[in-house]
Amino acid sequence: MIESANNAVCMEDNYSKSDRIRIKDIAKIAGVSAGTVDRVIHNRPGVSSESRKKVEEALKKMDYKPNMYASALATNKVYKIACLVPKHNEGDYWAYVVAGMLYSVEQYIDFNLSLKIFYYDRCDDGSFTREGKELIKYRPDGVIVAPLSESETSDIVSSFKANNIPFVFIDSNIESLSPLAFYGQDGHRSGVFAARILSLMAEKNEPAVIFRLMYEGRSGSNQQIIREAGFREYLKRNCPEMKIYELDFFVDNFKDNENIMNEFFSKHPEVKCGITFNSKVYIVGEYMHKLGRDDFRLIGYDLLHRNVECIKNDSVDFIIAQQPSKQGEYSIKALFEHIILKKAVKPCNYMPITLISKENIDYYFETHNLIN
Repeated sequence: MIESANNAVCMEDNYSKSDRIRIKDIAKIAGVSAGTVDRVIHNRPGVSSESRKKVEEALKKMDYKPNMYASALATNKVYKIACLVPKHNEGDYWAYVVAGMLYSVEQYIDFNLSLKIFYYDRCDDGSFTREGKELIKYRPDGVIVAPLSESETSDIVSSFKANNIPFVFIDSNIESLSPLAFYGQDGHRSGVFAARILSLMAEKNEPAVIFRLMYEGRSGSNQQIIREAGFREYLKRNCPEMKIYELDFFVDNFKDNENIMNEFFSKHPEVKCGITFNSKVYIVGEYMHKLGRDDFRLIGYDLLHRNVECIKNDSVDFIIAQQPSKQGEYSIKALFEHIILKKAVKPCNYMPITLISKENIDYYFETHNLIN
């Protein structure tokens, strides 16, 4: 192992792994100067092809593996990471994702890693593309993207590939675009899991309602669509007689959302079970708590503070957690290992599908030390 950029290397075969050999010892084996060995190891200019060949043969014979940490610390290069995520408010799901990224960047501060965040507006059809173009102008070394549809995302990804920029998808995956890595839940399995829990909560296959969060006529995220597909697949196969209603909500429009629910439940008082596939289950939970309805069973996603309060006051029964802060943290780590340490990165990384209730929520926080 190299202890510093110029001191020692790991040798195998004829040497034990605990033995260390100095640069000057490699030079002696190769028949060149120590300075020449140092320049070859760190890929610096000023070495003849003959000398380089001698050093490379010596290193190959010893099965030399460079200490990439030491090499990265020795350079003054600034590595620019950029991310493209939805606009959000403090306490929202994406705030936790960004917090995880910032935490991870702080861990690699000695390696001159920087992070620039670009925000797109899900209520503006052209925002994703515009912000993506601005991101490309920034000329980053690596990118993290919360993708929209495949057609919208592929245009930006083609620019990444043309400029040899590695990219990571977060929250939802588009496998056909071949990201370096993906961090998020298996949306389909998560939806199936949610359907299984809901079917156990519903009495005699009573009707249920899906509360959808909409952004200017479109569903909030790819994950919501994928989860709902898995949910419906399970119910069709196992509870075909269960009637499912749909109720669309709109972002940051509490009064209208309240009126929508008032109208729905006045028409369908028999519906006492529901689910959201997004992080804003508190919209429904707070409504039920305000009315004093303790007969409605409700499932949602993500341990945002307002969702946690709903769990604790019994207006939400279950939350499916997916650790957004860890998604952000691991995405930065993947790019760090790929770009700086030249390590292979696992392509698909599913987050756990964790069911949280009032009974285990405090233990969950103690175990993870961070919300979600």
